[in-house]
Amino acid sequence: MHFITSPRRYSGVLERDFLLDGVPGILWLPEHSASGVPLILLGHPGGLGHMRQRLTARAVHAARDGFASATIELPGAGDRPRLADVDEARDDLRRALVEGRPVSAAIIDRLILPLVDRAVPEWQAALDALLSLPEIAGPVAYSGGIISIGVRLAAVEPRVVAAGLFAGSYVPRVILEEARRVTIPVHVLLQWDDEGNDRQVALDLFDAFASEEKSLYANMGGHTGVPPHAGEAAHGFFKRHLT
Repeated sequence: MHFITSPRRYSGVLERDFLLDGVPGILWLPEHSASGVPLILLGHPGGLGHMRQRLTARAVHAARDGFASATIELPGAGDRPRLADVDEARDDLRRALVEGRPVSAAIIDRLILPLVDRAVPEWQAALDALLSLPEIAGPVAYSGGIISIGVRLAAVEPRVVAAGLFAGSYVPRVILEEARRVTIPVHVLLQWDDEGNDRQVALDLFDAFASEEKSLYANMGGHTGVPPHAGEAAHGFFKRHLT
């Protein structure tokens, strides 16, 4: 991990950009906390440039509870090399939506699984590097989307002790099966009228989790209509499991 910026102070956090084996990332630390704080990994749909403001807002909120936050760029997004097969699948998806055709399982697999297969090992490498820093000790949680990445990471990474997942992206069939191996506490945020989300698939995914503690926080409204109190519920979930 190579830090490529000096610390920037922002609303109670120290923000630094880094590179890890060529993968861009951002680390936020509580400005006045002791060393050895818990960590939240912030998932997102890609493009750190336009996602930074929203990610920083989430990190600022987490810092108020004494948590560090970190994120890395999604494969094929931002300034990273494009993934031709994923781009082709995305074009096929858009074409199906414009023409009013169902989105096939094959398109979903081609769009999502290459991202999951690449992103999860990168998250694990980032976790190795982040936990080597004296400022961070864990425990570790995952928060956000793409939901399939969060499911895979929760299923295979024992250092992640809780997952707050954002429904609202397509879910391959194999990820539904992998969800049956997830036993850590899970909190799922679902926008009931999300135009880009198959609500039944989100409900099936929630049902598949083997966690003894799992909660579904559903609100009326579309993809961008998440109410502020939904964030408070998620922060309460992380406070229970990281402190």
